[in-house]
Amino acid sequence: MSNDTPKHQSTDTAAPAAPGTPIIEVVDIGKRYGSIIALSDVTTSVKAGEVTCVLGDNGAGKSTFIKILAGAHEHTDGELRVDGKATTFSGPREALEAGIATVYQDLAVVPLMPVWRNFFLGSEPSKGFGPFKHMDVDFMKRTTKSELAAMGIDLRDVDQPIGTLSGGERQCVAIARAVYFGARVLILDEPTAALGVKQSGVVLKYIAKARERGLGVVFITHNPHHAYPVGDRFMLLRRGKSMGDFPKSEMTLDDLTSMMAGGAELESLAHELERTMGTDSAVAQQLKDEVGA
Repeated sequence: MSNDTPKHQSTDTAAPAAPGTPIIEVVDIGKRYGSIIALSDVTTSVKAGEVTCVLGDNGAGKSTFIKILAGAHEHTDGELRVDGKATTFSGPREALEAGIATVYQDLAVVPLMPVWRNFFLGSEPSKGFGPFKHMDVDFMKRTTKSELAAMGIDLRDVDQPIGTLSGGERQCVAIARAVYFGARVLILDEPTAALGVKQSGVVLKYIAKARERGLGVVFITHNPHHAYPVGDRFMLLRRGKSMGDFPKSEMTLDDLTSMMAGGAELESLAHELERTMGTDSAVAQQLKDEVGA
């Protein structure tokens, strides 16, 4: 007797939201560790069928922000709303049950295991009963191949070790896995940081694909050139504080790049270099060119 385990869906996950509906909203969110303020006064939203890009350099507060959304840390200030209700997650499992999945930069995969094993890692379906119960390998292979195909990922062989895939392909498998297991919000932690131009393009393609499937995507990055093509909303962090939360209609790529680079600070530095090194300084001129001074 066979008993195929059905596609896993959390019973606590709400029905898919209509495009443009806020799934997550943070209002003046903050995190304090005693007297140390890691994050403060951050406000943004994550909507179904949209990509919210969170940009900032190292130490800007991106990791703290991710951990609050993912349930790893509880916020100490402000309000986190899920489906319009004020929420405090006591752990990552609660966030997963609410449909919030996080794909971290280091990816929790076993390189020597095949793609299909990694796809179902920790959630393996089984068939049979009693002492005859065993993993439903055929179901896992078929499902992995079909789910990857639905995301536009065409792998010739899901039996190949996942370690043989490129970095971009592994990221895409993780995205497809999160979608299959019921994610409504997908948080991507610097997915293109260690990738070349071509592989970064592959990941950006699948971020857009996840948006098309109605997910709300939080794309964490320090690269405005990766964020702008796929982003619908941009929230910039610097030293734990928000520099603003902008829809794409109010932000050009040049604006985004200038804010990320600290345009005002670079302009001030260029003028300072002029005074100390002379107006013909190549360094000063390059900085002036970058900020349009």
